[in-house]
Amino acid sequence: MSQVQDTARDYHIELCDDPTRIDAAAWNALLAAQTAPTPFMRHEYLAALHASRSAVEETGWAPRFVLLSRARKAHDQAHDQAHGQAHDELHAACPAYLKTHSRGEYVFDWAWADAYRRHGLRYYPKLLGAVPFTPVPGSRLLARDAAARQALVEALRRLALDGALSSAHVLFVDEVEAAAFDAAGWMLRHGVQFHWQADAAAPVRDFPGLLATLQRAKRKKIQQERRRVAEQGIVFSVHVGEAIDEALWSFFHRCYSLTYRAHHGTPYLTRDFFARMAATMAAHWVMFVAREGSVTGTPLAASLVALDPERRTAYGRYWGATCYVPCLHFEACYYQPLAWCLANGYRRFEGGAQGEHKMARGLLPVRTTSAHWLRDARFATAVQEFLAREGGAIEAYVDELNEHNPFKAGAPGG
Repeated sequence: MSQVQDTARDYHIELCDDPTRIDAAAWNALLAAQTAPTPFMRHEYLAALHASRSAVEETGWAPRFVLLSRARKAHDQAHDQAHGQAHDELHAACPAYLKTHSRGEYVFDWAWADAYRRHGLRYYPKLLGAVPFTPVPGSRLLARDAAARQALVEALRRLALDGALSSAHVLFVDEVEAAAFDAAGWMLRHGVQFHWQADAAAPVRDFPGLLATLQRAKRKKIQQERRRVAEQGIVFSVHVGEAIDEALWSFFHRCYSLTYRAHHGTPYLTRDFFARMAATMAAHWVMFVAREGSVTGTPLAASLVALDPERRTAYGRYWGATCYVPCLHFEACYYQPLAWCLANGYRRFEGGAQGEHKMARGLLPVRTTSAHWLRDARFATAVQEFLAREGGAIEAYVDELNEHNPFKAGAPGG
């Protein structure tokens, strides 16, 4: 770790190039205190991305985690010294990376990079605050209080400035963080995802109940799609937590890899990453396996959904298949997870990046926010003007989507 003294706020700023060396308990305690914590910001998840060689310098993700700490009080220091513990307390932290490309981010700045190139300027490396390969909104600035959060925003800007980097970006931030970035003069960019949210005032208990709240045409289409899968003899087995054994993880990774290869891409996550998930975060996963004929039949496809059991939220993440089966993607990635959420008292299901086709399946549009700082004032002005136009288009897009709400008038979500 390298250290810098922030005399303005008396924080010790450390830059860590190996997240496995960060105190896991201190990181997770800070995460738990945030407005919108997710499992993907847990130390175990971020450390697994690094240790599995999924997000490392060789893949274009050079870690520069930013840690802000302060010296503990004198009586606490004496206790720490007697027990061989560190004297500093972690006050703020952000997973940050030096990026040499824009892959695996899901907030697209390829046009910005191209504009820099056409003007003879270097866009990469850039500083990125994010969870690699994970377009899930939530807390990114782990901070004890507003002062520490604002100091962390400034530390990120200074890191980019002192490193002569083109820019700094923090993706999929929560509302509190968006306000902090806005106050510091960063530019905000909005996008759209599709999430299902249970209606506390009129809860539905099962998938047929959810279908009953949809408009007739939408309900009929879903029933037809599910029937097509069932008529082909497909049956699903569901595996939660430690019930996902090594053979299932291996089968899933094969499916996951095949999906990337079908689109001429390279899988972001290694098999070792999923092994580490099984070892350190098993309770945060549920796997839906499509099988031939019965729940013990030959597996054909699988989808993997992340779980936050405490907050009763599920996150659609990955899927793949060994062969093509019509409508199987919808069944594995939406209908099975939604049915499971309803049966197990989960209140939210996030469908992942993009895809307005999800709306017809009961997921509604939700605005996402990212924050951006550009060192070059000329480009910053141009990007600010672009974001103003894009933001207006996003608002119009969401309004148009809401006019095509799939739920019946007066039904939950309608």
